[in-house]
Amino acid sequence: MSEVVLYDYWRSSAAYRLRIALNLAGLSYTSVPVDLVARQQKTSEHLARNPQGLVPAMEIDGQMLTQSLAILDYLDTTRDLRLLSKEPATRARELAIAYAIAMDIHPICNLQVINYAAEITGNRENVKEDWMQQFMRPGLIAVEELLAGFEQAPYACGNKPGLVDICIVPQLYNAHRWGVDVSDLPRLCAIETACAAHPAFSAAYPDKHKPA
Repeated sequence: MSEVVLYDYWRSSAAYRLRIALNLAGLSYTSVPVDLVARQQKTSEHLARNPQGLVPAMEIDGQMLTQSLAILDYLDTTRDLRLLSKEPATRARELAIAYAIAMDIHPICNLQVINYAAEITGNRENVKEDWMQQFMRPGLIAVEELLAGFEQAPYACGNKPGLVDICIVPQLYNAHRWGVDVSDLPRLCAIETACAAHPAFSAAYPDKHKPA
């Protein structure tokens, strides 16, 4: 089996998802940092890996893959992680929560968006925090309500971590970073606590991957 290489940025939510999944799969991997602040994602070297100029990208099984949800699907299929229910309606509801985070909250709260928002407002004081709180908290409130359809026992959708947990935990890391209050969202808080005690999530925590 060929080496697994994750082109990673320590604070990237999407890359964080993949670190969790790789740990759940028990796959060893080499992390190659791509510094988003230094715009290494826009170099010709990285664009050859991912023409979108984003992280993550992953080399696995002789393939170069992009887009975290697509890579999670690949890992789920090839490593039998069972990240989603097999029952079609339950699976659809699980996917809805994952998509709400990865496709609705995350894209408008990523680095290039927030930097542009700051630029066009003249970098006024607290503009980044205001932006994040404006868009992140309503999305997380909706996720909290969607979680009501599942028993947290103790993970988002049952007794083992799945795709929903993999998406929730990185988004909550960002929420804390930007001062978004989630203390009144008990389901999300309980999931975060349960996942923090799981070795696969703990080992993926961003501050453990911050370059020296």
